[in-house]
Amino acid sequence: MAAALLLPLLIGVTPASADELVDEYNAYIGRDDLYNSNGERLREPWQIIRQDRANYYKFGIRQRGDEPDEFFASVDNRAKAERMIRDGTITREARRLLLQGDCMINVKVYHDRDGDYLEITVD
Repeated sequence: MAAALLLPLLIGVTPASADELVDEYNAYIGRDDLYNSNGERLREPWQIIRQDRANYYKFGIRQRGDEPDEFFASVDNRAKAERMIRDGTITREARRLLLQGDCMINVKVYHDRDGDYLEITVD
């Protein structure tokens, strides 16, 4: 009976390798990335990712370790960061370190049949 209950769950499962890696970059999350343009402290990982990329592309604020990426060079794609993190993966520890700042992150942008999502790790 348990196998019959699992079957519907397994039918729609696709392996992670079916997802397309669209872009990948490393970035240093420093003090400038933890505050928005109004000087308000950012409290969510997606806000910090978005601010880091805006700093890099819009404001020319770059720190040692920041790398370019094609995906977030687009302001429209930066606006998708909240949903992409929600739909992606970030560990509790990576979230904590990202919110604290003074760390290097690796961001992978994936695309699957449901859209784009992020995989964020802290080095």
